[in-house]
Amino acid sequence: MGSTSDKVSGTANKAAGNLKQAAGKVSGSRKMEAEGKAQELKGDAQVAKGKAKDAVKKVVDKA
Repeated sequence: MGSTSDKVSGTANKAAGNLKQAAGKVSGSRKMEAEGKAQELKGDAQVAKGKAKDAVKKVVDKA
């Protein structure tokens, strides 16, 4: 995956994770809440991976 697709996928996972967490809180489902948190963390990692790819590309382009 490219850096942009990593960042887009990450943002989507973060949003879906936040929605799951909210739904879990409203419904009282700790399982759904935990799944949402895990998905949000996955999204954070994907966004970070995309940013890291951008940083590496900038360094390579300057070299």
